[in-house]
Amino acid sequence: MRRVVTGHDENGRSVVVSDGPVPRSREFTSLPGWVSRLPWATDPGEQVSRTGEDPTPKVTSLLPAPGGTRFIVLTFPPDTAMADPEFDPVAFDREQRADSPGIADLMEPDGMHTTPTVDYGIVLQGDIVLELDNGHRTSLSAGDIVIQNGTRHSWRNRSDHPVTMAFVLVGAERDG
Repeated sequence: MRRVVTGHDENGRSVVVSDGPVPRSREFTSLPGWVSRLPWATDPGEQVSRTGEDPTPKVTSLLPAPGGTRFIVLTFPPDTAMADPEFDPVAFDREQRADSPGIADLMEPDGMHTTPTVDYGIVLQGDIVLELDNGHRTSLSAGDIVIQNGTRHSWRNRSDHPVTMAFVLVGAERDG
């Protein structure tokens, strides 16, 4: 995946300041096919970066504070990968906690989770199922979008192919 970042030169003109792979990207060894990328992040009240300096090395939680953002791209392997006898859920949990601090802490054993965010999700490739805590399932395909309003949910890849989704998480206050 390629990330192009713009900024301004010393004369205030628009320039490309970075063009290359997403630096904060991880292919999990405990679950082949699971790939997590953090292309960008902002903190609450942060001004637009004039220089395009990469904020991702300083991110300590993938959960943004209210008004902050996280841009995350995930590739989900088929769910059958977790049924493989070689799959080690403890090792996967360890990798998740190292790669996705904040969010990993909210994960339940079945993948359900609730975050204090409004998430804009776009299916880039493949077919995936959004499951809500009442058991309701909604199938999504490439090009579909979902607005996740801080509800308990999980993602299920029932297909035989990887699914890639892009998410923008916007930190929000809980309503109760």
